[in-house]
Amino acid sequence: MGNFDLSALALKAVCPGNDLLYDDKGLPSVMVYVPKFKISDVITGGSNSVHPAFIINGTEVDGIWISKYQNIVKGGRAYSLPCEDPGTNITFDSARQACEAKGEGWHLMTLAEFKAIALWCKKHGIAPKGNNNYGKDSEDSTYDGIPTTYGTGADAGKIFHIATGSGPISYSHDGTLSGIWDLNGNVTEWQGGARLVHGELQILANNNAADADNSQAANSAQWKAIDGTDGSLITPNGFGTTTNSLKLDYVSSAWKWITGTISSSADSSRNCAFASVTADNTVCAAAQELLYTLGLLPDSSTATDYHGDALYANNAAEERLFSAGGHYSNGASAGVFYLGGSNTRSYSDGHVGFRAAFVNLPSA
Repeated sequence: MGNFDLSALALKAVCPGNDLLYDDKGLPSVMVYVPKFKISDVITGGSNSVHPAFIINGTEVDGIWISKYQNIVKGGRAYSLPCEDPGTNITFDSARQACEAKGEGWHLMTLAEFKAIALWCKKHGIAPKGNNNYGKDSEDSTYDGIPTTYGTGADAGKIFHIATGSGPISYSHDGTLSGIWDLNGNVTEWQGGARLVHGELQILANNNAADADNSQAANSAQWKAIDGTDGSLITPNGFGTTTNSLKLDYVSSAWKWITGTISSSADSSRNCAFASVTADNTVCAAAQELLYTLGLLPDSSTATDYHGDALYANNAAEERLFSAGGHYSNGASAGVFYLGGSNTRSYSDGHVGFRAAFVNLPSA
């Protein structure tokens, strides 16, 4: 039995539901299996349809594999390994390419996948903690992880990153050793399959972004707007003004999904508590459910369900991509329902990282 086989056996003995998955170079990543579930399994009153994270190219998949740890890059490929300084200073496209380079089925974690897990956490009464307050969690200063990166200048001596998976068990998504680590804080994570264009929400259908053959380039025809009056996917006009499309407006200091014309101007610093995000009465139930499944609209009116997590966005710029989870200095606004929608695809910084996922793609 080889060393990797022994490692996989030891991993499964301690963490059932985890496994070592190997890329096209034969190198392992520690992954967590998330089995398929229905929208009604995670959203009270939701439909019995399968959550879109488990539908790829029109076909349901049994489950998806999520990196247990925030990723690093070695040899141009993404890896999920414990006790590493998470990879940062990476653009959206570079993060996506590092994931897709690993072989068929590997991809940058998508918004549909991340928020499916967030909804699962909420349904099970779990609010994963993490490094969102310079090495500790803003709600629990007792525990911390192993520091790997410190600030400089005015931030000298402050802990920025902690080693992947080095925090306490409360940093796990399900509160067990088998869980996914650091979905709250440390570094905010690029998300595939969704973007804003002049404030208009555009997505790849269901979880089609999990298939690298479905282009996420800026000019890809795979990007679709959402008709807020019936929930269908429609071809965007390229200007963010597609008739009836879902658009993000800023009204009375809070984000609101509308189907008409955006009234607010561009401001990348605009934000509100995720619990305060609303939808106009012109947005139909089907469109609202899609927003719920993508973690873009709270499915509960109870603010404490979201633990202060925030939504940041720029709703007038030409294109903005999403990142999720928050980072080491976001404090209480970080968490599994945190979402940032203010960065261009070419943006990179020391607080932005990523996470790969894997799926056995359905055959054509």
